Amino acid sequence: MIIDFDTLELKDRYKIMSRTIIPRPIAWIVTEGKSLNIAPFSYFMALSSEPPTLIVSIGHKKNRDPKDTLANIRSQKRCTICFVTPEQITKMHQSSEPLPSEVSEASHFGIATTKILKDFPPVIDDSPAAFFCTLHQEIELGGKTIPLILKIEEYYIKDELFDKNYDFDFHFVARVGKEYRLCDKVIEP
Repeated sequence: MIIDFDTLELKDRYKIMSRTIIPRPIAWIVTEGKSLNIAPFSYFMALSSEPPTLIVSIGHKKNRDPKDTLANIRSQKRCTICFVTPEQITKMHQSSEPLPSEVSEASHFGIATTKILKDFPPVIDDSPAAFFCTLHQEIELGGKTIPLILKIEEYYIKDELFDKNYDFDFHFVARVGKEYRLCDKVIEP
């Protein structure tokens, strides 16, 4: 069967893509604006190692305003991308709830953070690794989401996980269709 994407509604395109392109890593994107914003994203991927870049697609709010993450990256040109562990799934789900721009997910949901680099938003305390990124390029596709290419400037890894050969062993959460997976373990949302 061939499915013509031009004939599909947006929700059906999303459903096909999100359940076929798997696994997709989940990352918290931390930005600063009216408050400290923490938002989870699974439309996020490595793009290139030269230059070191990532791509994330960010949508708009129901009223068509840019989501806080998009507005903050456009304004500040910086973000910190923190990876999610299985122990963080509950807080990750909570942080996806829409809040007013002036309310921080960090304080509202009790997500502890630590400022590591003065020019970048903080790292989520329990995240074992994070990328400190600058906005490299915004891509206008004419749709509801805006892909951003983010350049990796610095990398954070917890000291106890560092390996001098860069053979890091992580147990991050990834999206697989409607479920989250970590190796052989399935975690229901």
